[in-house]
Amino acid sequence: MGRAIGIMFIAMSLIPAGDLAGKLLTGTYGAAPIYVAWSRFTLGLLLLVPFVPTSAWRLLANWRIWFRALLLAGGILSIQSALRTEPLANVFAAFFVGPILSYALSALLLREPVTALRTLLMLLGFCGVLLVVRPGFGGSPGLMLALLAGCFYGGFLTASRWLSPLGSPLALSLTQLAIAGLVLMPFGLAALPPFTPQVAGLTLASALGSMLGNLLLLVAYAHAPATRLAPLVYFQLLAATGLGWAVFGDLPDLWTWAGLSLVLGAGLASALLRR
Repeated sequence: MGRAIGIMFIAMSLIPAGDLAGKLLTGTYGAAPIYVAWSRFTLGLLLLVPFVPTSAWRLLANWRIWFRALLLAGGILSIQSALRTEPLANVFAAFFVGPILSYALSALLLREPVTALRTLLMLLGFCGVLLVVRPGFGGSPGLMLALLAGCFYGGFLTASRWLSPLGSPLALSLTQLAIAGLVLMPFGLAALPPFTPQVAGLTLASALGSMLGNLLLLVAYAHAPATRLAPLVYFQLLAATGLGWAVFGDLPDLWTWAGLSLVLGAGLASALLRR
């Protein structure tokens, strides 16, 4: 379980980094969210193909593999659309419905064990999220897209655990990149932005962060139940706080540090519970 925690920490740091690059692409350089989503999957696929055995392509014959990949595609497209118009903190607040949904779905559909204490810790972690971002949920279209992204992602997390016996993390990652890239290709090609060194660099950073983060997520989910790993998704907030300071100069206040402590403490305690 200790190894799974370390892997999840790295994965949950890479994913916000990719989202930040995508936000810069859409906000600063005017790229369309559909281009950011499609380029992520396509570049990730090209980078991963040399390391995956050809037998992995057989998984594409399984409808459940397509279902899982479409959940991820919907989540990436939704969150990039939300980041285009909404503050990063508000988007992440709505997005973090995902771990709670994954926890519930894994218990209901996969019959994974849950306890009252772990459920309480999960709720405490979400309270920490609210302390960090202190969002004003006004029901704007952007926040609704972020909420939708969280629902997609929660389903994707549970589906990853459900389908982990079908193939290695590399093989499963290959299928999600190939399917999502194929589905979004016509729309991504139609929305290509003017290509500059800055756009190229951010496009590559977005793809690498997403691909490596989700690959490590699969590795972690192959070693531990989703109900125990779901709270660790909150580690993304720590990375988001660091990125916000590095890129925008935002230093956390006391409420933010209190929320981060609650998130990390509740997540680690839940992961380390024996039952």
